[in-house]
Amino acid sequence: MLMAETAQYRRYRAPQEDGQVLVDPPRASLAAVVARNRRHAGTLDYDLQGRSLRKLAATARRSLVERAVDYTTQYRELGDASAAIARHANAPLVLSGHQPQLYHPGVWYKNFVLGQLAGEVDGVAIHLLIDSDSCRTATIRVPTGSVDLPRVESLPFDIPAAAMPYEERAVCDEALFDSFPNRVAAMLRPFIAAPVVNELWPLIRKRTSGETNLGRRIAQGRHSLEAAWGNETLELPQSAVCGLREFAWFLAHVLAHLPRFRAAYNEALDSYRRAHGLRNRAHPVPDLAHEDGWLEAPFWIWSTDDPRRQPLFVRQRGGELLISDRQQRSFALSLTEDGDAAIAVEQFEDLAARGIKIRTRALTTTLFARLLLSDIFLHGIGGAKYDQVTNQIAEQFFGFALPEFATVSATLRLPIDHPRSNAEQLLSTRQQLRELNYHPERSLSGDGAATVQTSANAASILADKRRWLATPVTPNNARARHLGIHAANAALQSFVQPRRDQLRRQLNTVVEALHAKAILESRDYSFVLYPGEDLRRLLLDGAAAGE
Repeated sequence: MLMAETAQYRRYRAPQEDGQVLVDPPRASLAAVVARNRRHAGTLDYDLQGRSLRKLAATARRSLVERAVDYTTQYRELGDASAAIARHANAPLVLSGHQPQLYHPGVWYKNFVLGQLAGEVDGVAIHLLIDSDSCRTATIRVPTGSVDLPRVESLPFDIPAAAMPYEERAVCDEALFDSFPNRVAAMLRPFIAAPVVNELWPLIRKRTSGETNLGRRIAQGRHSLEAAWGNETLELPQSAVCGLREFAWFLAHVLAHLPRFRAAYNEALDSYRRAHGLRNRAHPVPDLAHEDGWLEAPFWIWSTDDPRRQPLFVRQRGGELLISDRQQRSFALSLTEDGDAAIAVEQFEDLAARGIKIRTRALTTTLFARLLLSDIFLHGIGGAKYDQVTNQIAEQFFGFALPEFATVSATLRLPIDHPRSNAEQLLSTRQQLRELNYHPERSLSGDGAATVQTSANAASILADKRRWLATPVTPNNARARHLGIHAANAALQSFVQPRRDQLRRQLNTVVEALHAKAILESRDYSFVLYPGEDLRRLLLDGAAAGE
């Protein structure tokens, strides 16, 4: 059955003003959302291939915290926090996640709300590094030039490499990576004197010695900077989450019931597209395919020796389930729709030991995190939009609602003084140019009069136009009247040419100013470009008081 055409979706919009934040539900209510989600989770009774959802969630949460502590202490001292976490076996878990990138401050803001909220609910904050996503570039965009004529250039922190998951992407050029802060400073010098990259990169060099993975190296340095600023959280790569035994049970259950899961998945996407008027079947994510008896599953598969992500496909064969990338890898699992998954879980673990990696895709990443791991998940705007699809998948497949998530973002602009042009000036100037075409006489008299003498010839033309304007329109004279007015307007153009030239110069100035404004006021620049003082004001003060 297709989902209701009237499905409702929240419309999230990035904050528009400098320093403005978005927290939805409101920041003051998030602790209550955590408590409500915990009560809701206690009511769920569901079987995942022979295991209770609640029991799996309990062991998964303990394993998650233990792995996050172990991972974080590899590069960042936790002190008493480690012992305190161990004592809180049933503490609320507050989760978020993002790719290990040099993202903009609005994304980073989420990490600080994460830490402060966990403190309020006496819980544990864990940020997941979504390293199953593909690393396609190792550059950031940097504004440079001058205030009047700024431009944006791409600045690499590593050389280009084939697209692969962040989990597999190593630093390829150590010299280029090490020189990154000096190159940032040189390019940014016209605008910002002391970008925070100067504070971050020494931490990366100090804390991540021996770490060759590009994403983990950046994330560990950034996380160490958070610690220096007083934000207490743990971190863990999503690849480690996919190594949990409880994830293997979740994976087995989805694959065993893939025809039903795929139907719920694709119908939820159809509902989203209808509600938003989208015709592109790849948006927000593509449907799960059905090819030659193979069903596409919402997971990636690759191997250590060939780190190119491929969709995972599944087909039933007698009493076993075949999984394949439909390229070169196929494996048989002892798994049926109604059978216990214990053997299949061991087979998944054996595949992992052999370097075969099965990882979540976008919607299943947060589906697993919200279903078994967290008491609240903090999304950015993009994740929040798409996880509404996940809500529908879960309700149709599992038969119950997932715990509520929160949406967190912010806007911070680089502190660069520049002229404040606006779109109204552009519209006004274009309207004045249009007026010269259709009402040139208005520039020949009164306010804004053209700097020419209205000659006898011009007066005659104006008289012709006024006569045509005063002539009532009839079917017989409509065309002649239109042509007469048009001819008069054309004849008057030479008299308003100086005014046209002036307006065109004004238009060019406004267009250039708006172009400069768009470059200088973008909210999407990496946080490494900003002064530390501006970032701390947003991330520390704003995380506590944001609404």
